[in-house]
Amino acid sequence: MPDSTKPAVLFVCVHNAGRSQMAAGYLRALAGERIDVYSAGSEPGDTVNPAAVAVMAEDGIDLSHATPQILTTDAVRQADVVITMGCGDACPIFPGKRYEDWQLTDPAGQEVDVVREIRDDIKGRVQQLIASLS
Repeated sequence: MPDSTKPAVLFVCVHNAGRSQMAAGYLRALAGERIDVYSAGSEPGDTVNPAAVAVMAEDGIDLSHATPQILTTDAVRQADVVITMGCGDACPIFPGKRYEDWQLTDPAGQEVDVVREIRDDIKGRVQQLIASLS
């Protein structure tokens, strides 16, 4: 259960194997214990994208033990902020939640240089998110 005294953020993408995992990794690392962080996918993959794991490790974030999770209604219900990354209509909408849709390239099948660009874009967005929640 999330700590009700601090904000909870849920990152959602289709496979929960790239973008949402990178965003969650950055938010955990940069915000520490100040924010509860979750990620999920509408059709979760079996593993996190190895290219995402590799480029995040370059920046000191370890996603090697992350596991894609299924998006549930309860996950959305417990979040204060829901950030979607291409999950389409699969994400339930609840009144009173803050929703953002981050238009990001899917790292699946991309060259590592492209995945690095996606990573850097995500890091900047996460830094802005933290500032908006502080």
